[in-house]
Amino acid sequence: MVGRVRPAVMPQLRARAGPDVTDDRHLVVRVLAQAAEGLDRAVGWSRLWSPVGLAVLVGLRSQLRAHNLVDTGRPGDPLPAGLASEYRVRTVDGTYNDVATPRAGSAGSRFGRNVPTEQTHPEGVDAISQPNPRLVSTRLLSRREFVPATSLNLLAAAWIQFEVHDWFHHAPAVSDPWHIDLPEGDKDWTHGPMTFDRTAADPNNAPGAPPVYASTVSHWWDGSQIYGETQEYADAIRSRQGGRITLDTDGLPPVETEDLLDPEGQASNFWVGLALLHSLFLAEHNAIADRLADAYPAMTDQQLYDTARMVNAALMAKIHTIDWTPAIIAHPTTVAAMRGNWFGLLGEKFSRRFGRISDNDVLCGIPGSPTDDSGVPFALTEEFVAVYRMHPLIPDEVAIRSLADDTVVGAYPMHNLLAGDVRQRLGERSRTDLLYSFGRAHPGALSLHNYPVSMQNLARPDGGHLDLATVDIMRIRERGVPRYNDFRRALRLPRVGSFLELAGDPDVARELEDIYHDIDRVDLMIGLYAEPKPRGFGFGDTAFRIFILMASRRLSCDRFFTVDFRPEVYTEVGMAWVRDNSMRSVLLRHHPGLTPALRGVSNPFAPWNVPRPPED
Repeated sequence: MVGRVRPAVMPQLRARAGPDVTDDRHLVVRVLAQAAEGLDRAVGWSRLWSPVGLAVLVGLRSQLRAHNLVDTGRPGDPLPAGLASEYRVRTVDGTYNDVATPRAGSAGSRFGRNVPTEQTHPEGVDAISQPNPRLVSTRLLSRREFVPATSLNLLAAAWIQFEVHDWFHHAPAVSDPWHIDLPEGDKDWTHGPMTFDRTAADPNNAPGAPPVYASTVSHWWDGSQIYGETQEYADAIRSRQGGRITLDTDGLPPVETEDLLDPEGQASNFWVGLALLHSLFLAEHNAIADRLADAYPAMTDQQLYDTARMVNAALMAKIHTIDWTPAIIAHPTTVAAMRGNWFGLLGEKFSRRFGRISDNDVLCGIPGSPTDDSGVPFALTEEFVAVYRMHPLIPDEVAIRSLADDTVVGAYPMHNLLAGDVRQRLGERSRTDLLYSFGRAHPGALSLHNYPVSMQNLARPDGGHLDLATVDIMRIRERGVPRYNDFRRALRLPRVGSFLELAGDPDVARELEDIYHDIDRVDLMIGLYAEPKPRGFGFGDTAFRIFILMASRRLSCDRFFTVDFRPEVYTEVGMAWVRDNSMRSVLLRHHPGLTPALRGVSNPFAPWNVPRPPED
């Protein structure tokens, strides 16, 4: 037992644990974390009895926090430190969430890293283009036939893009674009040379250091995808009455406000799935503002807006934590882990009955616990961005169904559901029917040979075309994210020794070897799609390591989810709104007609029911 380590052994253990361990309590935590990592290597967390597997995941998270958080700095003029009492609401650009380090996580701040900085130098000009990313796209990614993820509905695919728009966006470079040579015999690309912008690197980086990149949007979980990334847009969509946002008949801000959006940002990859979620949570904002106004008539328009935004953002974070993530990683251990992130191991029922009895986030959940950035100012990471490349979730066609009788009333190829056609599609069918259609449809499985064909020949607003799969491969390479085996090594996972060990299928192994020849050259995204998945998982265990680390960090670093997640900031009504609501209640509040489709469905991101006709 660790608690019985003999005193003579303790100094040796302390020396191995590292110089940052200053007392026996920290030593025990470190030793337990190392033991958890060893047990995971020997057996695998997913094969353990769920309570033991959960303890192992806690230990893995501790190890990842200790070894896989790298601060790349915060460029720009420093801002003076503030007091939390002076900054009781979320700012548009994300500054002053961390009042001691005001630029942490704000728009324009750098992405961090989950691997050592010295491993993030992009490969040289010859190596970075090999194997040819277009060849990888056509030979390993192109969808041969649609492989559905039958445990999920299409709303789950729209949701993750909805959240990604809140978390990060890289700026394009203004010169020196990528030029991708077409492989010999590539007759499917008929649009001339394939070119696309590089990512704009931070010009203030230290000479000789690996390039670093900044996000144009706040890294915080603050709802910026609907509230706006600039003060101009945030102001333009407000009604200035009762804290509400102005919405048109499509459930979106007036069309003229779209001119204020970054055309290279979320406006460029908007589609009907995103529009449905935007309309849903913009309506939710107004419902929250109305409830606050009823409860607190003395609150000003500004106070109502700010508080409704905080409540809405917290509700979105809760939905992602306890609804979306358990749907896409539906293993009993990870379902318990994600609910534990929000409610703690004592659980939701205990929390509702007794409230928060401890500051310990493991016992009582992260919301309301002390803020903890593990000594590294908050930023999302390039590795986090890389593992969220999930375009196979998108189908090439979406059937539109009538809620009344489940009949298919139309079917649209994906290119007819994109930004330029969103308003027309919303005008053709009710949003209730569209949500029902997404609830009945499946996304694609995150696997090889399942990348949407429509995304490999994507028409751009400027008239050009893009193979998004080729872009995905090059984005990961150019930003210095290690290739698959080096990525695993950086996370203290064993290297994969052969293509067969990676894929587990001789045919797939031969395909991979024919393209890569060397197992250590396999691209991260290809390895993530090829590797076997734990039971109930939509993605593999390698990507899951980044989720273990960053899913809790997005909450634990954020003042508005930790020390300021309290009635004095959110109000009593606001706290109750977060506590009592979920994706199901949000859907049914604004679209009560969906009740029969959701009846008996355990998770709103799982496939919905076909409503039964009323009995005579």
